[in-house]
Amino acid sequence: MLFAAMTFTIGLQAQIQTPQPSPFQKTEQKVGLTDVTLEYSRPSMRGRALYGDLVPFDKIWRTGANMNTKITFSDEVEIGGTALKAGTYAIFTKPGASNWEVYFYTDSNNWGEPSEWDDSKVAAKVTVPAQPMTMEVETFTISFDDLKNDSAILGIVWGKTYVGVPIKFITDKIMSSAIERVMNGPTFTDYYAAAVYYFQADKDIKQAKEWMDKAMELNKKPAFYQVRQKALIYAKAGDKKGAIAAAKESLRLSKEAGNDDYVALNTKTLKEWGAM
Repeated sequence: MLFAAMTFTIGLQAQIQTPQPSPFQKTEQKVGLTDVTLEYSRPSMRGRALYGDLVPFDKIWRTGANMNTKITFSDEVEIGGTALKAGTYAIFTKPGASNWEVYFYTDSNNWGEPSEWDDSKVAAKVTVPAQPMTMEVETFTISFDDLKNDSAILGIVWGKTYVGVPIKFITDKIMSSAIERVMNGPTFTDYYAAAVYYFQADKDIKQAKEWMDKAMELNKKPAFYQVRQKALIYAKAGDKKGAIAAAKESLRLSKEAGNDDYVALNTKTLKEWGAM
């Protein structure tokens, strides 16, 4: 009975979880068409001096706490002029007073730094400035900043220091390939999506206008927001008359749909174009 009681007590104790001093964080972010997953542990300052003390200058740092800080890309990306294949990488850094070296390491299963650093496992390396901040961030944070269709900044923040790592994405390559693939037998949706993408990405606006016209030929009852995109593409292509006609049609359709946001958008645009 005593043994059974001890076993029960030990089992009960093993089920108790305590808060971690450096809690785990998992962030999922889509950039353009690429899925990015970031996993890391977040230490806090707790009154300690950071860089040059707790985190020494000019030495490899795990960039966080506990297991490796890991980043996973669903597609190829570019960092520091180096193409990085889709996959998972550990992020290591070498902090300096003015600049940081940031490493993307193929072995991501270490607790802290690797026991033996292997330069052949460095898939990409970039040197970026350490930017001082006026505010102080207590808990170590990595974020995705300045998001665009084909780029993002991986922001590393702790204390009064911000380090931004530029990452380029192959969104245009993926999108262009998809457009080329479907144009053998495109639907309204294909033409429409291709036109809007070309418009938003500042690509060939004449091609965007052509695709939008084909989309509208295939869909006799487009929605108000789709006609709105047609108006914007026409305006950018220099067809003001066609743009005004499309904006008026979008305004009519948005009123019928009871969408006040698009009523306001179209009204404002028509006024700017001198049509109201």
